[in-house]
Amino acid sequence: MKAYVFPGQGAQFSGMGKELYESNPKAKELFDKANQILGFNITDIMFEGTADELKQTKVTQPAVFLHSVILALTTEGFKPDMVAGHSLGEFSALVSNQTLNFEDGLKLVYQRALAMQKACEINPSTMAAILGLDDKVVEDVCSSIDEVVVAANYNCPGQLVISGSNKGIEIACEKMKEAGAKRALPLPVGGAFHSPLMEPARTELASAIENTAFNKPICPVYQNVNAQPSSDVDEIKKNLISQLTAPVRWTQSVQNMVNDGATEFIESGPGKVLQGLVKKIAPEVEVRSI
Repeated sequence: MKAYVFPGQGAQFSGMGKELYESNPKAKELFDKANQILGFNITDIMFEGTADELKQTKVTQPAVFLHSVILALTTEGFKPDMVAGHSLGEFSALVSNQTLNFEDGLKLVYQRALAMQKACEINPSTMAAILGLDDKVVEDVCSSIDEVVVAANYNCPGQLVISGSNKGIEIACEKMKEAGAKRALPLPVGGAFHSPLMEPARTELASAIENTAFNKPICPVYQNVNAQPSSDVDEIKKNLISQLTAPVRWTQSVQNMVNDGATEFIESGPGKVLQGLVKKIAPEVEVRSI
């Protein structure tokens, strides 16, 4: 069975999607439509922008979404048996399995980006990657700190990203090293994604999601919040709203997809980050890009 996976923020690069735009008339049409919906030419930034311009949350999220989704929608014979996306990538997954249409998916992603940007300004905060510790050790260290610090991204065995207040992350990095972490690296991000500090963004996005039409998907989506397959529209909505303040259970999602019959993981979007993670989680499966 084929599992299609979609990357999140951080996979962007200058020039992303340009070849697709120039070589595929349907792709060009969708990119041009996206410029109209957003009210600015995001394609200019995607194709020619600097790394700094691409790094702004309000640009990064729609840019990665557009590259991922348009690549999937214009690929001949695209027929997923199951889908999943890492954080932002969950929205790309939901367009690819027809739960959301292209326009609504893009509008939600842009609203999500703006809401997250605002939440970051309210609560200055950050994230850090912890390498070489068991998940349980990381969770225990986080809960021992008298600041907001939580496990945010379960990326693969031995790689967990934590999220929290600036002070909390600083203390946590020291404690993780003391506990035997190979590395504890603060990440160049604008805020504590997938933590309670994203609550203002979750509230704002909830009403947008509630007011968007969701359709019955053509295949299950394995959602970040619980790593379980879902084809139920109400459940998908509820999990999507919870996603901003809850951890991304990527390791568990991939394990569950393999247990449910996935033999090939195909990444749609910029970069190859997810292929690397899948290989570490399930070395026996095939991985490739579209």
